Amino acid sequence: MERTVYKGIKILFRLLGLIPQKWQRLSADFLGRIVFLADRRHRRIVIDNLTHAFGRQKNRFEIRILAKRVFMNLVLIIFETAWSLSLDEKQLRKYFTIDGISNVKNAYEKDRGLLALTAHFGNFELLTVIGAMNKYPLSMVARPLSFKPLDRFFVDLRTRFGAKIIPKQRSFRAILRSLDRKEIIVLLMDQNVDWYEGVFVDFMGRLACTSSGLALLALKTQTPVVPVFLIREKTGFRAEFGPEIPLIKTGDKRKDVELNTLQYNRIIEEMVLRYPEQWFWVHQRWKTKPYHPWPKITDK
Repeated sequence: MERTVYKGIKILFRLLGLIPQKWQRLSADFLGRIVFLADRRHRRIVIDNLTHAFGRQKNRFEIRILAKRVFMNLVLIIFETAWSLSLDEKQLRKYFTIDGISNVKNAYEKDRGLLALTAHFGNFELLTVIGAMNKYPLSMVARPLSFKPLDRFFVDLRTRFGAKIIPKQRSFRAILRSLDRKEIIVLLMDQNVDWYEGVFVDFMGRLACTSSGLALLALKTQTPVVPVFLIREKTGFRAEFGPEIPLIKTGDKRKDVELNTLQYNRIIEEMVLRYPEQWFWVHQRWKTKPYHPWPKITDK
């Protein structure tokens, strides 16, 4: 049964991929509005998150318009993913541009591998295309989906150009082995975690429980950390690699983890504020609350 469902998912995506790009965007706009109206729970989450982030700059009407665009973005990810399946690596190249590739080269030349900081932003499902275009060995840390046929589909999607998937649960040792092989490890750092998995640092004006994994890895291995985001533009996608993020070392382990994690949040926050409609606002980013008064870590 599972195999049959998996084949059905592949066929569905192949059929969606036959729709011309122009009509995909129009369809995503229409369906995004429908989902916005129909999905009451996630609509409330998005509007609440946007209100906390932009309540001083935007009125309720403007926030509602932005919320609709967020849903359109999510639907468009599905269409774009389907479209990409019909193209090989060479054909995909003409739809992608890259800014800041020298930041990757300089960091990678330190011969320790590379930790790539990213988020559920733009069409993050196509990030592995960038690795293939530049011939870097790439692994992505990802949480397996509970629905096995769909999980298998996305594993196939992400690995079709040679990238590997590291399951998020108990991934630390697997990441260390990958770094020993001088691979680039992609970590999505913008989702809520339980209190025992992270630290509470500021994100868009509120304490957010953020995974401490990237900071711990950087401190333990001295591996360079470089941010990368895949931004959707009118005619395709632009990968933006930022400069290597300097590692903060004060000698206090807890403080070092918090300050470095705060740096990562700041970089994601800056990108989200530039392109707010392209971030995953449907996620309950601030769900985990401190169980005791937590000192607010700031870089100011």
